[in-house]
Amino acid sequence: MDTNTDTLHADLLVIGFGKGGKTLAANMGREGKRVIMVEQSDQMYGGTCINIGCVPTKALIHQAEQRREDYRPQEWYQNAVRSTEKLTTLMREKNFQMLDVIDSVTVITGRASFIDAKTVEVTAGEDRLAISADTFVINTGAEPFVPDIPGVHTSNYVYTSTDMISTTELPRRLAIVGGGYVGLEFAGMYSHFGSEVTVLEGGPRTMPGEDDDVVTAAVDILHDQGVTLTTGARVTEVRDGEDVAVLSYEKDGQTHTMEADAVLMALGRVPATRDLGLDKAGVVTTARGAIRVDEYLRTSQRHIFAIGDVNGGPQFTYISFDDHRIVTDQLIGSGLRSTADRTVGDISTVPYTVFMTPALSRVGLTERQASESGRQVKIATKPVAQVAAMPRAKIVEETRGLMKFVVDADTDQILGAALLSVDSQELINLVAFAIKHGVTATELRDGIYTHPSSTEAFNEVLATLS
Repeated sequence: MDTNTDTLHADLLVIGFGKGGKTLAANMGREGKRVIMVEQSDQMYGGTCINIGCVPTKALIHQAEQRREDYRPQEWYQNAVRSTEKLTTLMREKNFQMLDVIDSVTVITGRASFIDAKTVEVTAGEDRLAISADTFVINTGAEPFVPDIPGVHTSNYVYTSTDMISTTELPRRLAIVGGGYVGLEFAGMYSHFGSEVTVLEGGPRTMPGEDDDVVTAAVDILHDQGVTLTTGARVTEVRDGEDVAVLSYEKDGQTHTMEADAVLMALGRVPATRDLGLDKAGVVTTARGAIRVDEYLRTSQRHIFAIGDVNGGPQFTYISFDDHRIVTDQLIGSGLRSTADRTVGDISTVPYTVFMTPALSRVGLTERQASESGRQVKIATKPVAQVAAMPRAKIVEETRGLMKFVVDADTDQILGAALLSVDSQELINLVAFAIKHGVTATELRDGIYTHPSSTEAFNEVLATLS
């Protein structure tokens, strides 16, 4: 970046090097458009997923699962963190090169803030650069939410998920505040690494969006791994002792305390909209700080789009990727593609996975949601250990979990599924595809699947519909 007198103009300005933003920038650059990508840190080229999200956490989970009991936990953990850092560095470089090789795309490192609806100012140290554009795309993602619990912001032992994955000291005792999906993934990971893990969840149960039988199966697996789950526990204070953190929490009207070598705040993520100057651009946000968009991802300013986590939608990198398709269609396509394409009636066809061990994957309606909608439903469910037609689970020595399908009793349409099993992160994509394209439960049951595979379990599980 040069002096504070410089001004640039672009056909498209993308703020944030996330999955959707970088793909859109590359596509539009190859179309000959003048594109500028602004990313606040050279350590975030490629976005959250490859640097501090999906890739490093799943790499660490894999490393944790490989540790044998006779391996020293601390040494194994340090090696896992180092190898993961090498992976993310390599991917970060490749992501930068992906844009750098396109002549009409320029990557600028600095913080962007709107001056008005047509211009942003990018700052880097003392340097200032004004950039105007015909179209803006905000892709700044989300950041960990850290509540104002006394002591949390000043403690030397409190971490966010971003901080945690780069520490090289394995905590002997880890307290996780929040029993949602991120908290449970980290609980499983660190228990495999060898930490004593306690999860403090303020609500009456973990994973409130799942059916009771699915939650029970997932909790049983975590208990078997040595994870302590305490629900109804509201953390009221964190204070630093001589060499530990001391947490105070209320449960059942009583105050309890516990010590931990590290405290992970896993209470969700909030859209990263601070300091973007959205008010100066006339861009409206929701009460939770997300940028308000329509089904075409346009903000209150038609030439400004918001994609990925920042717009308050599902916080998945593949949603950000699909967002870029919608915006591309608006800019150079038919303009018909929208977020409505992700649903069939009231059923979302977007799958998700919680990478505990084994993984929990789900799509569509739960049994509770389907029943509350007034539908007559049939349920097919079976513990993985009892699925004879799934030898892969026995081959890889992972027979824990269950498979569950929710089916419309009148139409035979698949309404949803929860798969807590080996390979579920792959299986769920097939179920999502089936829901989107109207494949019936009978057709999925009678499919011809490779052997030995996890998919062939569908033959047996769906035959139990009742």
